[in-house]
Amino acid sequence: MDITQILLAAQSPDANLRTVAESNLTQFQEQNLPNFLLSLSVELSNDEKPPESRRLAGIILKNSLDAKDSAKKELLTQHWVSVDPSIKSKIKDSLLVTLGSSVHDARHTSSQVIAKVASIEIPRREWLDLIAKLLGNMTLPGASAPLKQATLEALGYVCEEISPQHLEQDQVNAVLTAVVQGMNQTELSPEVRLAAVKALYNALDFAESNFANEMERNYIMKVVCDTAVSKEVEIRQAAFECLVAIASTYYSHLDYYMQTIFNLTANAVKGDEEPVALQAVEFWSAICDEEIALQDEYEGSDDGNSTIHFRFIEKALPSLVPMLLETLLKQEEDQDQDDNVWNISMSGGTCLGLIARTVGDAIVPLVMPFVQANITKPDWHCREAATFAFGSILEGPSVEKLAPLVQGGLDFLLNTMNDSNSQVKDTTAWTLGRVFELLHSPAGANPIINNSNLPRIMAVLLESSKDVPNVAEKVCGAIYFLAQGYEDAESMSSVLTPYLPNVIAALLSAADRADTTHFRLRASAYEALNEIVRVSNVPETSGIIGQLLQEIMRRLNLTFDLHILSSGDKEKQSDLQALLCGVLQVIIQKLSSTDAKSIIAQTADQLMTLFLRVFACHSSTVHEEAMLAIGALAYATGPDFVKYMPNFFTYLEAGLQNYEEYQVCSISVGVVGDICRALEDKILPFCDRIMTVLLKDLSNSMLNRSVKPPIFSCFGDIALAIGENFEKYLPYAMPMLQGAAELLGTLDQSDDDMVDYGNQLRRGIFEAYSGILQGIKGPKAQLMIPYATHLLQFTEAIFRDRSRDDSVTKAAVAVLGDLADTLGASSKDLFQTHLFHAEFLRECLDLDDEVRETASWAQGMINQAVVS
Repeated sequence: MDITQILLAAQSPDANLRTVAESNLTQFQEQNLPNFLLSLSVELSNDEKPPESRRLAGIILKNSLDAKDSAKKELLTQHWVSVDPSIKSKIKDSLLVTLGSSVHDARHTSSQVIAKVASIEIPRREWLDLIAKLLGNMTLPGASAPLKQATLEALGYVCEEISPQHLEQDQVNAVLTAVVQGMNQTELSPEVRLAAVKALYNALDFAESNFANEMERNYIMKVVCDTAVSKEVEIRQAAFECLVAIASTYYSHLDYYMQTIFNLTANAVKGDEEPVALQAVEFWSAICDEEIALQDEYEGSDDGNSTIHFRFIEKALPSLVPMLLETLLKQEEDQDQDDNVWNISMSGGTCLGLIARTVGDAIVPLVMPFVQANITKPDWHCREAATFAFGSILEGPSVEKLAPLVQGGLDFLLNTMNDSNSQVKDTTAWTLGRVFELLHSPAGANPIINNSNLPRIMAVLLESSKDVPNVAEKVCGAIYFLAQGYEDAESMSSVLTPYLPNVIAALLSAADRADTTHFRLRASAYEALNEIVRVSNVPETSGIIGQLLQEIMRRLNLTFDLHILSSGDKEKQSDLQALLCGVLQVIIQKLSSTDAKSIIAQTADQLMTLFLRVFACHSSTVHEEAMLAIGALAYATGPDFVKYMPNFFTYLEAGLQNYEEYQVCSISVGVVGDICRALEDKILPFCDRIMTVLLKDLSNSMLNRSVKPPIFSCFGDIALAIGENFEKYLPYAMPMLQGAAELLGTLDQSDDDMVDYGNQLRRGIFEAYSGILQGIKGPKAQLMIPYATHLLQFTEAIFRDRSRDDSVTKAAVAVLGDLADTLGASSKDLFQTHLFHAEFLRECLDLDDEVRETASWAQGMINQAVVS
């Protein structure tokens, strides 16, 4: 096969040629992977070949080694590992040769592929001479600038792909030396210097011991700071990106350099190109993030507080705040029209918000004079900047400090919703939303909203919901937060009842607007509607919510008649159905938890018909929302839900088998739990198929791991529902639980995500055992004796493990109680053999009320079992 011709044909405008070429490539790859990869690497390295075939060869090579999906990536890794070492060696040599190519694309792709190979081999202690070979290119007499640039790029990518523990310290030192030399002003090629700065950025995680050494640290910092004033914009930007990363990674080493860095950032913010200025502001945002994290960590304790918390923000405050306030005046025209805009004024406001969270009250006297000086100026830029500044500092300072300012300024903000400039109104609506989100507390000592100002607030919000779409969207957000304030003080939400019909009408109208090209106004309107329903006082509002239920059902019904001519139309239909199902779920939950349950009972048939029609549209996003709404309906209708099971079960089963869209799978598992609680033993006819699918899910390596803990909890739900009928599933479910318990011992405890996942898995396992023990309790309780010893050993291992959280502790002590309760006297010897339970339950007495209550119940059960 002539690989060049096939690669060119695969890019042909002629669809027939393309299809044949793609099929040839797939056939070659499947029949002879080693030679396929070798042919691609030879193509990439050959300067005689056309740039187009080389580019595609490089892309296919890279995609043969790496994938976003973790299961696929693992498979590709295994394929590479199994290739004959002599062929792998030729491929790697080809890649290294390509770094010296005269074609930029070939060099760039080769550096990426080298890093992908390194990510597989270096952790396996293979290709150990790679770093030395790359560094050899940098010291080669007469090495060309393109070779140096591609080599530095490869070094950077390698550092990005592998972990610091995979390189020896002398290798790290050599990499840093080469990179820092490449950044030096004596290096004449700007491309080489830029590649060097980017490589340093990727290598910073490896430089821990170099930053701990004062002399090396001084040298690195000097070179970075010198590079931040290079004459090339891209190089200055990359140098500031390094400073941002250093702020996050090496905060504790920064004290000596802060004055220099302040001067650099101040000059960049005042006078440099925007990409550089953005990174200069980002440096201070990164410092805020570090200091906020330190304050959270040492909250309420004196130890270690002063040693590593330098309070850089506090010290720089008098100069830093005015510098950032100036950036707020550099808005772009129409930036309110683009949700993704990120410019110096947005960046400055974000940083100001972080500073407010870092220093609290101290920021207020520095910002308020700017607000007062600009808020009434004729130039809209000044009015918008003043409002943005005020809105940005509302999180951090104390309510006592802010409440008088907000109470004094609220009327002004409401008036500004009539400003002649759309951007000013947009920012004002956002600021009102922030006021309601952060400071509106009806039960507090000084409520921001009271009976005298609520009518005015509601009138302004309702009127402004008709404004241009981006302003209306922020107004919906403000209504959402206004309502949310009453969530914890639901009895006080009666004050909203008189406004409810008008608010609902305004939000439905905003959701319907034809001028809304962006989806966000519609989503924002429906989210606000959900919150209004959640906090409403049902005895007073059940009639209004009942009418809303009918209206939302009418709207959902209309979505089935939309003309679908393109995938874009299909997506719009899907998104709208998802929003409407979301509103129905909230209404069902609200009405079913009160005396208004009868409203749901009367409409349940219609609701279920609508949800099934949504499923028939086959779209995963809708799937999730409709599934959740059905879960709420099952809870609301209880045992009567059984009549819907024959028609619904096909979709439930499909959801449980949806490995690709694992959120759908996870939600479907949750809905099985809802249905178990609703139907109890009436779910029995469907259990064989449900258990079969759940057991398959657990064995499926392609399924995202986050779905597995809920599946275990679901075993518990099923056992509680069907009681001793769960007996036939014990031989299948119990080995799965024991296997998962063993897997916990292999999780990486140094990885926070893994620790969280471990806790979810433990809780899932304990919830399964609790449900099964309670379900089997009675004449067949003895069936659990063979599993009891393993369960107690597992519980003891969890007790000894300090990484468990309170929810795991509560689930574990509940299992101890359930075991004693179910097995009774049969568990006496077990508890006398495994004495850890006494210590475990004692420890629980110092925890929160829920854990304490569960522990004292468990203690009572164990005592009964042991004395019987």
